[in-house]
Amino acid sequence: MKKILALAMAAMMMFAAVSCSGGEDTAADVKSEGVMTYAEYAAAELETPVVVETYVQAKQGWWDNQATIYTQDKEGGYFLYNMPMSEEDYAKLVPGTKIKVSGHKTAWAGEVEIIDATYEIMDGNYVAEAMDATALLGTEELINHQNKLVAFNGLTVEASTDANGNEAAFLYNWDGSGQEGTDSDLYFNASIGGNTYTFVVEYYLCNETTDVYNAVKGLNIGDTIDIEGFLYWYEGAQPHVTSVIVK
Repeated sequence: MKKILALAMAAMMMFAAVSCSGGEDTAADVKSEGVMTYAEYAAAELETPVVVETYVQAKQGWWDNQATIYTQDKEGGYFLYNMPMSEEDYAKLVPGTKIKVSGHKTAWAGEVEIIDATYEIMDGNYVAEAMDATALLGTEELINHQNKLVAFNGLTVEASTDANGNEAAFLYNWDGSGQEGTDSDLYFNASIGGNTYTFVVEYYLCNETTDVYNAVKGLNIGDTIDIEGFLYWYEGAQPHVTSVIVK
């Protein structure tokens, strides 16, 4: 009898431990039959078919019945470029939504993405927390976290220089060719450890109505900032920023 009670108590304690584990969606670790793990996806050759299950983190935009979406599971990030989609389904893809995606893995200027994709909306929900990647800036390891939501903390805003040699804390477009009131991305430089890196507020992801767009417009050279964003790649790391906090 004592042995039975002990087993029952152990089972109850195990259930309590699982119930108090923080509420994460364990389904984020489970892949359906025929679906790649992130490691398998990362190892797949370019221009080959891939099938992944992933979770919407942010949407860059919808036009011409195509959507560009930042997604992630617990292992890595996936950038879905121009995925054919109705506007009705696009509206359903709120952050955390689980989708199964079949397409082709390709790369453009170093950015690995899935194109020619089809999708299926599934049950499940997962919203990633930003991984602190500050120590990885300037290292070869950083690219292993491409397309994930990451954070860079304690950086210093450096001067950006436009095509005419003018300096500012940020530029409208990469060369300063944009202007306020237009669909201009914001580019700014920030440094840590003696090295300077370029960051972008992608207009179609975070436009002039967002906190981050206006925060970057208010930056001053020399400000210390914390940054969050998706680790986009263009001839090197060029994070698409979603949050900037001045310290």
